[in-house]
Amino acid sequence: MSASPETLLNVPLNDLHVALGARMVPFAGYSMPVQYPAGLMAEHKHTRTAAGLFDVSHMGQLRLVGPDAAAALESLLPVDVIDLPVGKQRYGLLLNDEGGIMDDLMFFRQALDEIFIIVNGACKVADMAHIQAQIGTRCQVIPMPEFALLALQGPQAVTALSRLAPGVEKLVFMTGGHFTVSTGSQDVDVFLTRSGYTGEDGFEISVHASDALALAKALLAQPEVKPIGLGARNSLRLEAGLPLYGNDLDATTTPVEAGLAWAIQKVRRTGGARAGGFPGATKILATCADATGAIGQDSGFCQKVLRKRVGLIALERIPVREHTELQDQSGARIGDVTSGLLGPTIDQPIAMGYVPTQLSAVGTVVNAIVRGKPVRMEVVAMPFVPTNYFRG
Repeated sequence: MSASPETLLNVPLNDLHVALGARMVPFAGYSMPVQYPAGLMAEHKHTRTAAGLFDVSHMGQLRLVGPDAAAALESLLPVDVIDLPVGKQRYGLLLNDEGGIMDDLMFFRQALDEIFIIVNGACKVADMAHIQAQIGTRCQVIPMPEFALLALQGPQAVTALSRLAPGVEKLVFMTGGHFTVSTGSQDVDVFLTRSGYTGEDGFEISVHASDALALAKALLAQPEVKPIGLGARNSLRLEAGLPLYGNDLDATTTPVEAGLAWAIQKVRRTGGARAGGFPGATKILATCADATGAIGQDSGFCQKVLRKRVGLIALERIPVREHTELQDQSGARIGDVTSGLLGPTIDQPIAMGYVPTQLSAVGTVVNAIVRGKPVRMEVVAMPFVPTNYFRG
């Protein structure tokens, strides 16, 4: 989602990005850094080998507060919110009444009566209005526009951050807490989680906008850390097999079609203690064959859908971009590529797309039509590059 230059918003670190030589582009209504002088390829590889600092302050942050907050949020998502322990984070899907995905999000249990949520930037205004309208009478819905969000990602992220915030190294994937970061000139209070959107170890750091510059400069002063733009963020997340809302997920796509049935915990499925009770539950649970908890492309669970999101690798060295038509071997249109590029780490053209369920098995070959010519692509398991989350 873009906006005209006159209406673009600036993130708190806008001047820093410009000073660092970033190429700024419209994204989700903001002027955002797509890459720095080193370029996308170098930024991508640096994040895979060291640590990259991303500004993702365009994303929405909010808190739900009150004794009914967890149960209220659970009424909007097909996931287990109520049983999530304090100090842990989970992936969630905000659904419409047809079971389509309005947005995907992350939520963290800060206390028994408080949940912190991060939603996508392009969806945040609609998301917050929807959440307020649906559950605003059950708990306080508190937007946090005064906070910035930074992501420090890569195998050396923990080395760099633990110098400034001792104790973060004790966290494991999808946990977090409040920390004080020593920037040299001041101490900055942050809330952070050990998570991210690159497939690498790392952290997402919520910080008051007034402290964001001091924090960013302190992190960039660490020898492992370089600034990374949205271009490399996109290539990193695609290699990790992570869907992007607006490309790979939308309001017409159900979690089962999107290959996200794993995010529906057993307690919310047919036969579970709190089965259903979320928007589109009847439709979604009807596509799930059983309540055994089996997950996987070839399991018996969630097979009753007409199409599925799959990973694709081109068998020729021809990049295949989003919106490219997919055909079967007879030349019939079967779907479209939703994300695609040359994967910098594996040096092969990779993509995601939706194909009929009968063509979704690993090893199936389909054709992408690039400039009028077929490019053979093979269905493969995702992620394309192994993830390196720190689980202890």
